[in-house]
Formats: sequence, structure tokens, C-alpha cells
Amino acid sequence: MYRFCVAALAGPLLSATLAMAEPLPGELPVDPYEASNENAGAAPLENPDVFVAFHGQAGIDRIVDDLVDRVIVDPRIEGIFRASDLVRLRRTLKEQFCYLLGGPCDYTGRDMVEAHKDQGITMREFNALVESLQLAMDTEGVPFAMQNRLIAKLAPMQRDVVTR
Repeated sequence: MYRFCVAALAGPLLSATLAMAEPLPGELPVDPYEASNENAGAAPLENPDVFVAFHGQAGIDRIVDDLVDRVIVDPRIEGIFRASDLVRLRRTLKEQFCYLLGGPCDYTGRDMVEAHKDQGITMREFNALVESLQLAMDTEGVPFAMQNRLIAKLAPMQRDVVTR
């Protein structure tokens, strides 16, 4: 709990000085960009009960892994992810969800516009991704009300992600 409180207080101070995360084995290099928690697309939740309801970092890791495993085989959206760096996608989604849920994480990925440019994502595809996320959260046993807290943080990002 102490680590959470320190991270929550330090988060705004760190956002201006984040360094890009060290790539994981198998992660492809990307062009340089300024890493910032502001790139996560929303401010973090301030209620620590939400992070706990997601079963902490381990639960978020399972949710993201389940989500990515679902979308890469979903015929409605698998084409979007075919050319993706799935190692980077998993890492940055884990960081983003942890940060948005008020966990002790910083987001080191690109902003939503930059991360999704040239993908031509439709509203139908965006909704399919959200459906897969809900199934992954259900599998993890996250209560519906807590799922809605994350969805509420992610929903406004639709305008930065959907381009056609």
C-alpha cells in the first residue's frame, strides 16, 4: 500500500521526465518519442479499491494477455493486429491499464493518435476490441462495476483511435 501511495503522489512529477521503457526481448525498435503519462489518454483513477478489484498488477497482466490472445484470433479484428509488435502491445497495454487504474505504474507508450494512425480502425472494430476486453475482465473475475470504471476511462479515446 505504501508503494501505491508514493507512486500516486509522484505520478504527476514523473510524467514530464519519463524515459522510454527498456524494450522486452522480442520487442521491435520504434522511432523516438517523448514518453509521458499524459500519453495514456486519461488521468488515473484515485480510488485504490479499483486497482485491488483488478487483482493488482498480476490481474492486469492476465487480463491484457487474455485480451491480446482473443483479438489476434478474432476474425473481425485480427487483421489490425497482424502486423503489430505483440510484445510491445502487451507491455504498453499493461502499463496503460495499471496507470489508469491508479496502480504504481508509468505509461511509456505513444499517445493514442500516434499509436493508431494509419490503422483505419472503424467503430465496429473498436467495439469488437471492447467486447474482448470485457470478456477478459470477466474471466479474471473483475466485478462489473469496476470493469465500468476502466471502460469509462478508455471510451473517450475512441475519437483518437477510430479514423474511418
